[in-house]
Amino acid sequence: MKLSDSVQYLKGVGPRMKEKLERLGIHTVEDLLSYFPRRYQDWTKVTPMGDLVPDEEAVVYGEVVGLKEIHPRRSMSILNVMIVDDTGAVVLTYFNQPWKADLFHRSKHVLAYGKVEYGYNRNQISNAEIEAIEPEDLPSFQKLVPVYGLTEGIKTPQLRRMIEGALALVEDADENLPEDTVRREKLMGRLAAIRAMHDPKDWAEQREARRRIAFEELFFMQAGVLLLRKKREEGRESIKCAPSGELVKRVREHFPFRLTEGQQQAFRDIEDDMEGLIPMNRLVQGDVGSGKTAVAALSLAKIVENGYQGALMAPTEVLAGQHYETFQHFYEGLPIRVAYLSGNTKTSERHEILKQLAAGDIDVLIGTHALIEKDVIFAHLGLVITDEQHRFGVKQRKALETKGGSPHILVMTATPIPRTMALSVYGDLDVSAIRGMPPGRHPVKTYAIGSQMLQRVFNFMGREMEAGHQVYVVCPLVEKSEKQDLASAVSVYEELRDRIFPMFPVGLVHGRMKNSEKEAVMQAFHRGEKKLLVATSVIEVGVNVPNATIMFVYGADRFGLSQLHQLRGRVGRGEAQAYCILYSDNQNEITQLRMKLMCEIQDGFLLSEKDLILRGSGEFFGYHQHGMPDLKAADIVKDLPLLEEARKEAQNAMERGMDFRKELAHRFGGAFLEKLGGEVTGDWWLGIRSLK
Repeated sequence: MKLSDSVQYLKGVGPRMKEKLERLGIHTVEDLLSYFPRRYQDWTKVTPMGDLVPDEEAVVYGEVVGLKEIHPRRSMSILNVMIVDDTGAVVLTYFNQPWKADLFHRSKHVLAYGKVEYGYNRNQISNAEIEAIEPEDLPSFQKLVPVYGLTEGIKTPQLRRMIEGALALVEDADENLPEDTVRREKLMGRLAAIRAMHDPKDWAEQREARRRIAFEELFFMQAGVLLLRKKREEGRESIKCAPSGELVKRVREHFPFRLTEGQQQAFRDIEDDMEGLIPMNRLVQGDVGSGKTAVAALSLAKIVENGYQGALMAPTEVLAGQHYETFQHFYEGLPIRVAYLSGNTKTSERHEILKQLAAGDIDVLIGTHALIEKDVIFAHLGLVITDEQHRFGVKQRKALETKGGSPHILVMTATPIPRTMALSVYGDLDVSAIRGMPPGRHPVKTYAIGSQMLQRVFNFMGREMEAGHQVYVVCPLVEKSEKQDLASAVSVYEELRDRIFPMFPVGLVHGRMKNSEKEAVMQAFHRGEKKLLVATSVIEVGVNVPNATIMFVYGADRFGLSQLHQLRGRVGRGEAQAYCILYSDNQNEITQLRMKLMCEIQDGFLLSEKDLILRGSGEFFGYHQHGMPDLKAADIVKDLPLLEEARKEAQNAMERGMDFRKELAHRFGGAFLEKLGGEVTGDWWLGIRSLK
């Protein structure tokens, strides 16, 4: 039997069972064998009955000495089975399962597994799993018992029998990893690992089997990343820049601050890329306020110095406009011509900008999605920078990149990405991380409060606004309850405007407003015309209002740590002390832990690691959008060392010319090979998954 065969060819799998298995995502024999247990029951250690501890799972072995069935009421039966050993007794209790009585006979010995409860002056186990075993056969039954996720109509014994049948018949579960990799990493053989995952003799064997399967998953994930990266780089001639010269030096000297070590290292990485033979494709991630804009300014100056144009695209007019103002200041008095283009640029002005751009008279164009319009033509585009890149779609970013021959690509994000995510989701990009904050930035004091502190906080907000400062108030927005959340935000806005702060101008931004309306309110807040801003979603990333000193978050338990940290980064941009106040009455243990971490940790990278652990990789700040491949054994949070080893081995194998395209196409679908024939982007998992 082949792995690719349908499960319907297995004994005991008819049309109905096939349909039930398909609900679990099991279509082929390989799917069945890859449907690994979600946990194991440990039947290896028998606990003497005199040592049983209530509320703990245990395995007991004893002789059946009593069996009694009672009927408390007409529709209910309770079967009590007493078993004993040399140290004590326990009662096995079964509700509405009178047929179980046939399984027990006096003087029979049984092995039973379940959770111990204490009641009626005795230890008992409800609905225990049992095996009828004579003492001489006991050792063969003391093992780890797999527990699978099930669906209606499939029982655990049935699934185990089907898996055992498939393991006995499968013929082609050949080794798919390089022999030297298996040897170096001391990995279990592939088929042996599959068998051990379903029927491990002990925990040591189970751990070795899981390590083998997890390594295999991570190896081919990284092989896919590296193959796509190789494809992207093939045949592309780089705009090979000269070492940074006088113009870059003058821009650096023009900064009203000294670059941090993190900024300097990120720019050194960019210089190496831009002076190389292959077009740069780099992700720069830095904590909020870490100074990515200065690095972008130096990068654009470098491409201009080499006779090419640069473009910077930001997701909102507010952010793009701020960049334009900042770059004008950075480049003041220098031979770098900067222009700004947005959807609201006047027609006559737009026409003049496009004319100058096509003639090469504009060096750096900054703007929004307006940059990707068809009539925006560059004379010689050499560098494309996308700020807050996760806010753009794949096609939008690609549309800007294709306006040049093979421009250098720089993407920036203020969302610190854990190394595991960077190696998997962004594995085909080079990554630079700007750690540390510029001198003079005060840490934002963070507090978690409940209802009892609300009035005191409102009083504090009032004092801050009286002192001339501004305040953000953010309400959560979840798609499934958008209407309720919007209504809630509107009521918060009305209460703050009419009852609590009638003396201050209050603004409201929500997702159902037109972009132009949102931009108008944001601009008014930016100019200081609104003292308090209520928003139903995350405040536009990168918005720089140095006068804002308070970030108040309603329903803070509904945000991830990384989102809360992003919000916190909207304040503390001026000289005054800033505050982040997290409001939630949720007493859940995990919620309280997350609030505590926010109050104690200012480092966004450390918080992102904590967030990934607490929320899981699929939930981490929307990274499920990247459609990461299903991992059945590997855990990218806990298996970082294994991920790094797998990447190294995949790289070594591919450098020796090994071809994994067939295996990758098998794992990720025929779309993988199609992807190799077309353009490759940093969102390749998403592209593959959408094509499958």
